[in-house]
Parts: sequence; C-alpha cells; structure tokens
Amino acid sequence: AAKAPLETVSGDEGNAALQALAALGMAQTTYAHPVAMTVVEQAEHVGHLSGMLTKNLFLKDKKHGMFLVVAEHTKKVDMKKLPKQLELKGKTNLRLGDADLLFSKLGVRQGSVSALAVMNNADNDVTLVLDADLASAATVNLHPLRNDRTTSVAGADLVRFVNHYNHEPVMLEFEAGGAPNGAPATAPAPKPKKEKQPKQPKQKKEKQPKQNGGGKKGKKDDGLHQMAIQYTKEDDFAEWYKDVIRKSEMIEYSDISGCYVLRPWSFKIWDVIHRWFDDQIEELGVENTQFPMFVKQDALETEKDHVEDFAPEVAWVTRAGDTELEEPIAIRPTSETIMYPFYAKWISSHRDLPLKLNQWCNVVRWEFKYPTPFIRSREFLWQEGHTAHASYEEAFDMVYDILTLYRRIYEDLLAVPVVPGRKTEAERFPGGHITTTVEAYIHGSGRAVQGATSHHLGQSFGKMFEINYEDHKGEKQIPQQTSWGITTRTIGVMVMVHGDNKGLVLPPRVAPKQVVIIPIINKKVGIEQIGPFCQRIYAALKAAKVRVILDDRTHYKPGWKYNHYEQKGVPLRLEIGPRDFEARRATMKRRDNGEVVEMAFPDDADDAAFAADVVALLDRIQSEMFARACAARDSSVAVAHDWDSFMAALVEGKLVLTPFIDTEEFEDQVKERSREDALEDGEAEDTRTATSVAGKTLCKPFRCPYVGWLPDGVSDAEGSGYMVNGRRVDFFYEAIPEGTPCFFTGQPATAWVLWGRSY
Repeated sequence: AAKAPLETVSGDEGNAALQALAALGMAQTTYAHPVAMTVVEQAEHVGHLSGMLTKNLFLKDKKHGMFLVVAEHTKKVDMKKLPKQLELKGKTNLRLGDADLLFSKLGVRQGSVSALAVMNNADNDVTLVLDADLASAATVNLHPLRNDRTTSVAGADLVRFVNHYNHEPVMLEFEAGGAPNGAPATAPAPKPKKEKQPKQPKQKKEKQPKQNGGGKKGKKDDGLHQMAIQYTKEDDFAEWYKDVIRKSEMIEYSDISGCYVLRPWSFKIWDVIHRWFDDQIEELGVENTQFPMFVKQDALETEKDHVEDFAPEVAWVTRAGDTELEEPIAIRPTSETIMYPFYAKWISSHRDLPLKLNQWCNVVRWEFKYPTPFIRSREFLWQEGHTAHASYEEAFDMVYDILTLYRRIYEDLLAVPVVPGRKTEAERFPGGHITTTVEAYIHGSGRAVQGATSHHLGQSFGKMFEINYEDHKGEKQIPQQTSWGITTRTIGVMVMVHGDNKGLVLPPRVAPKQVVIIPIINKKVGIEQIGPFCQRIYAALKAAKVRVILDDRTHYKPGWKYNHYEQKGVPLRLEIGPRDFEARRATMKRRDNGEVVEMAFPDDADDAAFAADVVALLDRIQSEMFARACAARDSSVAVAHDWDSFMAALVEGKLVLTPFIDTEEFEDQVKERSREDALEDGEAEDTRTATSVAGKTLCKPFRCPYVGWLPDGVSDAEGSGYMVNGRRVDFFYEAIPEGTPCFFTGQPATAWVLWGRSY
C-alpha cells in the first residue's frame, strides 16, 4: 500500500533550527509525522522520501572529549576502527554519552539528535564527525531538534550550516552495509555502569547497569520489555551483550561484584544441558555424587603446581561469627584436592577400578579481571568429572569420549561450532599431563572462548595423594586419572554467537520455550471464539513434547508480546488472528531469520501430523542456525606463516592458524610482542582486563581443514570424524609436515597452533 501523504509544515513553528536555516537563506522542507525514537521508526514514516536518513551517535572519551558521529543510516560505524579513523592518539575508550550530557552539550532530548544540534554547542567542545556521502548528497533528511519532524536539506547546505556555528566537520568514509535496525536516532538511555573491580581489603558493590532511563532507586521498571535493546551488536558489543541478557530475563546483578542471579530463563537452558549430559555419561558408567565445598589449606597445597596456578583466585573462610578459625578454610576453586584423599581410601585393588564420579556444583574463583556475566564470574555452576583407571590408554579414551560430548553440547544443542584440540604446554592444566579443549569463536567481537576442557592427569595426583592399588599380579600401581568440566559459560557463548539487535536468538533444542502461541482478538472475534482453537494447537504440540506456551493474557497487547518473546529468543511464534481462525491456520514467524510460514490446521486435520510439521520446522531452524554460525566462524580463520600476516589477521579479529614451536618461552614472547604491536606507543594495557589485545594460543587443533591436507594413515570418514588406521574417531592430533618453519622463530615447527584474542 502507498504511504499516506505527509503533512508539510508551513513556517518555522518557532523552531530554532528552522529559523536558522531561513536566516542563512537555505532551502528546506519539513514534514510532520508521529514521534520517532530511532532511525528505524523514522524510516517507517519518511523512508519513502528521496534523500538520505542519518543515524547519530553521541560519544564521549575521558581523554579525547566528545563526538557527534552522523552517518547515512545504513552505513556501518565500527567502534573498534573509529579511534584510528579519527587519528586519536594513545588509549581510547569511546562510549555513548548519556541523556544529561547530551542535553547539556547539544540542547536536545533523546530521539531528536541530528547534525543541526551543533548550533547549540556554544562551547564548541563537541567534534562533529560527518559521513562524506552526506556532504555531497542532494538531499539529507534529519530531525530539526525534535523527533516528530523531519527536515530535508541539501548536503552542501548542511555543511555550510555547521560551519556557520564554528564546527568544521571531520569527514570520514564509512563502510556500507551496517544494519540500521536498533541503531538509535539519538543517544540512547544512560549506559549500564561498568562492573568495577573491588580493591582489597574492602569489598565494594558491583555497579549494576541502570534500567533504561535510570529512575529513582527502588522504582519498578514496568516497561522493561517494551524497550528495544539500546545498543547494537556492531557498535558496542560489550554493552549490547549486557543489555540483552538483562532484558531477556536471563540474569540479574547481585550486590557482590562478579556474582549473578541466574533467572529461570537461563537456568532452564543449563538444566537442558545438565539432563542431556547426565544421560550421556551414565552410558559411560559415570555416577553422580556430591563432595563438600570446603578444603583445608594443607590439602589444597598438596599438589604444588596445581595450587600455584589457582592461589590468586582462592577465597578463604577465616571466621565463624566472631571467632577466628584456627586455620583458614578454602572454598573450592576445583575439587581435585577435595576428592582425591577419598579416592585413596576407596581404591586399593584393581577390582576397584575404574572409578568414575561426577558432581554438579558451584565453584568460586575470586579472580581480579573485570567480570562478564556467564563468561567470567567469581562464582559459577559447572559439572566436574573425576575418574581413575588401571591403564593410560583407558584414561586416554575417557578424555576423548568426554571431549566428544562437550563438542556435541556446543554443536548439537547450542548450534555453536567449536574447534577441538590439545592445549599447549603453557596452557596445560596445572598438575596435569594433557589438556584437551573445545574452543568457540564469537564473530561479533572477534574473540575466542574456551568452551570446556578434558584433562588426562596421568599419575601426578595419585602420587601426591598416595592413591595406589594392587594389580592382578599383586604389585602396587598408581592409577591413571582424568578430570573434566563444563560451565554456565556455555550460555554466554550461545548468546554472543546467535543474539541480534532485538535480543536473544535461541536454538530450539535448548530454548526453555520452543513455541509461543499468541491469540489476536478484536471486537468481532474475542478470546471466547479463538481460545479453543489455540488450545487445540497447544495440546497437539504438548503431546509431541514441544515446549510450548499459550499467552492468552488480555491485559497485554499483541505488539508487547511480540517484543517480549523476541527479546527472550523463543524460536517460533504462532499468531492466531481472526483471519487465521476463520481459515483454520496458524501464521508462524521464525525468530532466527524473520521468515513467515503459514500452516493449515483444519477441523478434520490430524493433530499429530500438524505437530510433526512444527517439530520438523524447529529441527530446520536448529540446523540452519548452526550452518550460519559455521559460515561466520570459517570466514574468520586465517593461516599465517610469518609475523606480519599473523598480526594483520589478529588485529582483524580472526582466528590464526600457524606452524609453531610449542614451548612456553616462545609462547610468552609471542603474547608480549603481539600486545606491544597492537598498542600505541607508550600505551599500557589494564592488567585486569578480560579482553586483552594480545594473541593467545587456543589449541593445537585435532582437525585442520584450513591447511588442505591429512596426515599419513588418516582418511575422511562418512559424516563427522576421520578414520585413523582403520578406526573411526572424532579427533586426532595432527602432525605437521617435517621441516615446516615456525612463523615466529623460523626454526622447525612442532605443531599447528590456533591463536586468537580471547575472553
């Protein structure tokens, strides 16, 4: 349908910007329309007009001052590249300015910002950054200091206008293709405060993100779900992430920095993972158990290498009420030193082996890097398995069986591709023999995340804790042990990989609710008529084991519900309106790609067949989400054989596969040199940052499809995995062609090593 004609405003309505344009002799046409808080809403009203719309970012930096960035609304403003584009020297920390600062400097409220607002910047302390394409545009459509009006002016006149008010704009070329959805037409609401690391010995409260618009303390934010995500994934990934996990009701901040409340929506995802993994390890003969969360100091310090690595993160209990304890008691950072004294009691004969135990619990690691919910916190949930075996090979098989399950959690449940591999010697679990890992990649931030680890401990812990047994010959032996764990970090990785500027996008297999049914009523067709039809669909899906919710609440409008469930990432929305009811059908909208599908459900339909079609659609959503995530990851992998190409790929946020000498000395040198090369001269990196610019080894991959060859004895198998000497395996440790030079030293490399910037 054609747009209704816009009302053209006659005169200047007392508007200072329109008066200024007239005084300067600049032609303009102004249109009236409903209030538009974002450029997306503005486009709905005036997007059919010829000319360019603008998106506007009001930014501040403690050292470099304030900036108003104005770009054509589909252009990409890369916040990582912007400081270099502006030639800002030294350390930069560009962040969105809040509403109060916006008004004090540019004299406009949220939703009304445009380049015209610099007329109010009498102190001339806001730098205007202008998209060069706007300056040469025939027409630019922008707000004249109010967001229920759009004014059309020539690009050349816009430049003359800002020059008249002593603002010489910095002209930049921005990349095409930046999605406008969610990009604010004005400065967004006050930013969530960054989590501050408490200084010892006093404990400070973690500053929590304000709910949108701030508000008085204790005042309930009833409109939480009606507000769009205030940050975009492209422009401010860290703030976008925190905004998404709060508005989707996954997380709440506690009074202690780095400790969070997992709300039911996120805990249900963890519960799905928990139940699936329990079923799998039960098939491997693993039993669940529970050990105390406290460990005595002498037990913790039994394994020197082990405790040295965890020592800075250990939290200690030193008092009970007003009484000082005789000796401090540690809260478990991991449970080897708690469990293994009991293993020494329980294992005395080869008949006691294998011993395979697992526990689901919380652990505390009081680290001093800045926390990120799910990804890096001081208390988190995990499972930890600990097994003891009679042979090295049996323990080795256990390590890889578990690593396969961890890969399946990410890939089959969470639709997140991972790279399985072996950690370098520098990254090996303290006290262990071999550490294997699955490494995920976050395309939006250009960073890797360690997904889960499975360790072959060898006999080191057995020696320390005097775990031994008599073999079938009556000789004393020390068992071979393993330990392995996966945490609630899985949830954060999933959010980062799949989420978009509307909120969560959940893979169906872990979504707490896979389908939401929303009845749409009007004066002629009420819930009394539509309700039974919705109930029938609900019952059919419920019978098919679909996790479904019927939201028939009448005090919320359909639009509110759409936004609510989009933010929560429900994979499939079924809308049942009067026309759907009459036609006996369901209109289905996919959360992952917005595709709309109509599915008939006549009175004589087979309910089970209808439900089976919905289940098939959910399966397709799952597989397509995984395929998109794989494509995003694979497009961000580079192979480097020299330092310059390594750094070029690292700075671009890619995973970098290199031939390397696996020594701790050279690994430390690469990490330090890559940090220095990435920083400006004289610039220092905050030691507490969890997002270092240094390159870090992720793993020695078991599969290297990017180098285009397979070692001797290895061939492709059908499906996932390889055949190694006639035996099907999911993973293998890939040898490197003899004589391949290390990218860093030039000496013969010992392994392919995957690097990246990591959380």
